[in-house]
Amino acid sequence: MEKIRIFDTTLRDGEQSPGASMNLDEKIRLARQLERLNVDVIEAGFPSSSPGDFESVKRIAQEIQGPQIAGLSRTTPADIDRAWEALRFARSPLIHVFIATSDIHLQYKLRKSREEVLEEAGRAVAYARRYTPEVEFSAEDATRSDPEYLARVVEAAIEAGATIVNIPDTVGYIIPTEYGKLITFLRQKVKNIHKAILSVHCHNDLGMAVANSLAAVENGARQLECTVNGIGERAGNASLEEIVMALKTRRDFFSSYQVGVVTEQIYPASRLLSSITGIMVPPNKAIVGANAFAHEAGIHQDGVLKEKTTYEIMRPESVGIGQSTLVMGKHSGRHAFRERIKTLGYELSEAHLNQAFQRFKEVADKKKQVFDEDLEAIIADEILRIPDIYKLVNLNVVSGSVVVPTATVQIEIGGKVYQEAGFGDGPVDAAYKTISRITKTKSRLLKFSVNAITGGTDAQGEVMVILEEGGVRVTGQGAHTDIIMAAAKAYINGLNKLEYQKRIKGA
Repeated sequence: MEKIRIFDTTLRDGEQSPGASMNLDEKIRLARQLERLNVDVIEAGFPSSSPGDFESVKRIAQEIQGPQIAGLSRTTPADIDRAWEALRFARSPLIHVFIATSDIHLQYKLRKSREEVLEEAGRAVAYARRYTPEVEFSAEDATRSDPEYLARVVEAAIEAGATIVNIPDTVGYIIPTEYGKLITFLRQKVKNIHKAILSVHCHNDLGMAVANSLAAVENGARQLECTVNGIGERAGNASLEEIVMALKTRRDFFSSYQVGVVTEQIYPASRLLSSITGIMVPPNKAIVGANAFAHEAGIHQDGVLKEKTTYEIMRPESVGIGQSTLVMGKHSGRHAFRERIKTLGYELSEAHLNQAFQRFKEVADKKKQVFDEDLEAIIADEILRIPDIYKLVNLNVVSGSVVVPTATVQIEIGGKVYQEAGFGDGPVDAAYKTISRITKTKSRLLKFSVNAITGGTDAQGEVMVILEEGGVRVTGQGAHTDIIMAAAKAYINGLNKLEYQKRIKGA
C-alpha cells in the first residue's frame, strides 16, 4: 500500500481566510491538536510575512516533534533565509518555495517572462537546499498554466533539488477529469519526476477541491494539501476531514493507499478550530457538521434503529463524535418517538403513546426541533397531567436606571396565598429570587430565552426556561404581553414540573 501524505496548511493558508487570524498561543494549541491528529506535515506559516508569523513558525518548530514542519517562502533569498531562521529548530524542517507559472500571473502580477520565472524557480530551490535536504516547490496557479511550460518548470525544480513538487489549483478552476489528465501528463513528460513526491493543493471555488484531490491521487499524486474544516482563501481549501474519510471509508475503491491520520481526532480538531477562529461549521458540513450523523426523517430513523448501516456509511465514533442522533421533528416517525420516550425513562401504554405522539406532531409543526424537555412536557401535560402546586396570584415589579429592581410576588400554595418582596440585579432576577424564597426551592436556572409570538410593540412574548434540581431537568414555559409576567409564569411552570418529579420519586 502506498502512503498518502497529509500536508495540513490550516495555520498558513487556512489562517488567510477572512476573520481566521490566530495569535501565537492559539496557533500552538492548534498545532498540538494537529500533532495528535498525526498529519504528516504542518505548514506553520509564512515567516517573512510578519514578525508574528515568524515567531509562530519558530515556536511550532521548537515544540512539535511528530509531524514535519514547513514554512512558506517566496523565491527571494531574503525570504528563504527568514524561513530557515524560523524552521531550523524543527526535527524535520521543510522549506516550501513558490512562484506563479500561469501567463495571467506572469503578465499582470510578476511582470516577468517565462524564462525568467524558470530560472528563478531553479535558483530558489537550489538556494533552499543549502539549508535543508527537504524542499518543496509550488507552481502557483499551475492549473491555468501552459502544461508544456509547467512541465519545464517542474523538471527544473527537481533538477535543482526539490523533493516535493506541488501542482496547485490556486483559484479552484479545474475539474477532476482535467486534473487527473494534468497529473498524468506531468508524470509522463517530466523526465526526473520519479525523484520527487507529487503534491496537490486544491481550492474550492467551484466546490470540487476534495474531488480534485482524490482524482489527483488516482493519477499519481502522493501528497494532499488541505485544511481542517476546509477553511482558507475565498471558498476555502480541500477539507482534511473529507479527504481522509473518503480514503478510509471507500477502502474498496482506494485499496492501494493508506493514510496515517488518527481519525478519532478529527472532530476535536474541528471544534478547536471553530472555537479559536469563531468560524462555525455549517450544520450540513460533511463529517463534522451538526447534521452529519443526525437523522430526522421517519424512514431514516426507522432504518438506523434497525441497522445503522442503512443510512450511515461510517461510524460517528470513527471521527471522534460520541454517537449519531435522532433529531425529533415534524418528519420523525413513531418508531423513533417510541425509542426516545423509552430513553427518557417512560413506559407508556399504546393508547398513551398514540396520544403523546399526536401531541408531539402538533408541537413539531410549530418548532424546527423538539427537544427532550419538550417531550417530557408533552408527557407531563398529556399523560401525567401535572397539577399546579404553585399558582401565581400577583406580581409587581419596580425597576429603572436609578432604582434597585424590586419584585413583590403573591403565590398560592395548597389554597393559601403567600407574599414576599425581594431585590435583584434586574426585574426578572428580582422576581425569580422572590419566587424561589416563597416556594423554598433550590433549582438552578440553566437556560432563559425569550421569543415574540406576534409582531409589533404589543407583541405577546413567550419565555422558555430550563431548570435543574437533583439531576432532574425540566422545561418551563410562559406567555404574556408583559415579558416579566411571562418570565414569572415560565419559572413557576418549571417549578411545578420539578415538584411533581420529586413526588413521583418519593412515591
